[in-house]
Amino acid sequence: MEEKEVKEKEKEKKHPSIFEPFALILNIVTSVIGAIIGMQLVTTLGVTPNTAIIGALVAMLIARIPVMIFRKYKSIHRQNLVQTSISSATFGAANSLLIPIGIPFAMGATELIVPMLIGAALAMFVDATLLYKLYDSKLFPAKGTWAPGVATAESILAGDKGGKRALLLGVGTVIGLIGSYFKISMSAFGVAFIGNIWALTMFGIGLMIRQYSVPWFDIDVNQLYIAHGVMIGAGIVALIQAGLLIFKRPKSAESEAGGEEEITDSRLTRTDKEARRTLSLGFAAYLVIALLIAVIGGIMTKMSLGMLIGFIIFAAFAAFVHEIIVGIAAMHSGWFPAFAVAFITLLFGMLIGFPPVALALLAGFSAATGPAFADMGYDLKAGYILRGNGKDPELELHGRKQQYITAMIAFGVALLTVLLSYKGYFAQNLVPPIDKVYVSTIQAGASADIARQLLLWAIPGAIVQLIGGPSRQIGVLFATGLLIVSPNACWAVLVGILIRIVVLKIFKKKAETPMSILAAGFIAGDALYSFFSSVFKLKK
Repeated sequence: MEEKEVKEKEKEKKHPSIFEPFALILNIVTSVIGAIIGMQLVTTLGVTPNTAIIGALVAMLIARIPVMIFRKYKSIHRQNLVQTSISSATFGAANSLLIPIGIPFAMGATELIVPMLIGAALAMFVDATLLYKLYDSKLFPAKGTWAPGVATAESILAGDKGGKRALLLGVGTVIGLIGSYFKISMSAFGVAFIGNIWALTMFGIGLMIRQYSVPWFDIDVNQLYIAHGVMIGAGIVALIQAGLLIFKRPKSAESEAGGEEEITDSRLTRTDKEARRTLSLGFAAYLVIALLIAVIGGIMTKMSLGMLIGFIIFAAFAAFVHEIIVGIAAMHSGWFPAFAVAFITLLFGMLIGFPPVALALLAGFSAATGPAFADMGYDLKAGYILRGNGKDPELELHGRKQQYITAMIAFGVALLTVLLSYKGYFAQNLVPPIDKVYVSTIQAGASADIARQLLLWAIPGAIVQLIGGPSRQIGVLFATGLLIVSPNACWAVLVGILIRIVVLKIFKKKAETPMSILAAGFIAGDALYSFFSSVFKLKK
């Protein structure tokens, strides 16, 4: 018996391959299920639930089937590949593909659906590849929060190890389910115990202003484009900070001493040089995709040469910025304002003066980037924890590569699923609700007043982001809060932070691990409630 256990542990040191026959079949099946869930929920309810924990639970249940081939799924790494597969397919099909192609359909420009699908699919693959190549760089460190990834990893570890960890996670999950039932945002509450306190405090304040701006001040921060302006200012500064972080020359040892601790290349698996190359190639890839969309979408004949060149450059830049901003928000808060940031891109395109057809393609292209980027971050964070938080670099890099390949297969399955089923959804007039917002905005047109509001509120957004610096990202998180509608989530975040401060003051560092596991339970409970309540709503 002992010899068998030793062999199992030795195997665990070598990360399993996604190309094992049964693993490949299982992951394709879970990808199809994930894609269908994503499309159904985004068209009927306008939401895309995080299915990663569902995937982990499925893998755990499979491992308990008393058949030899299923026993392999007692491996936490195999379970991680299953959750990677289902979550990638869910977000890929719903957010990266169906939302973009719903825009031309809602506009009545059905001839643009296939060109948009091709562009969105390419953008999705590039999006996820960029995160894979940037993960554990200074810009997106593996030690970052990535809260949903922590929740998934803790769920898998609790199922594997049991004991006190499982008990804490179970208690947290029950509390998460109960809180969610009473309409408390338990994911926001859970994130408060894991992320950067400064960033999350500003996120909570942003959520509070969004919820109470009308009853308290008789001002709608959304209708007046205040939230969008703040995100533009914060986003521009965040982009400059990201560039300085990656492209600046390393400081001397003397100048670094005594300052705030920085993440150095020696502690990362992606160097600044690799990150610079990835960002450059990523932007070039988006330029090519933007050109391709312009050609196959037939908008070349609708614009002058100068306007066409401007469209291609702007579309590529907007997609690039979109994924960086969404990635930063997702890493720090566990939420990503993909719809809102794509809407900002659309507003800019309107102010520039692109024709309606070009605006539809621009909005779809921008919306396609970001979700796959953020979801890949969550999945890789889960894998990073399960592989020992980077203690074995060889295992970490090999496991990360297997997750990336798994996600690419899942995205491919999601693309085929959307391709085969979108006509059925559109025939029933089932379109993601956000697409109707994009289309109504395009039809209404832009005005000088909107431009003025955006520029005016970009200033405080830029100042706040500048004060916080690249490590805290308080401007982007504040703007994220302003853009998200989630009743009472502000109280969940701020109360959670207050509890965290008090607990750490009393119990010091020894409270950090139990708090993180409980917080993972809160987030898991919220994800489970969100998923199953959405499914039950569909049945009614």
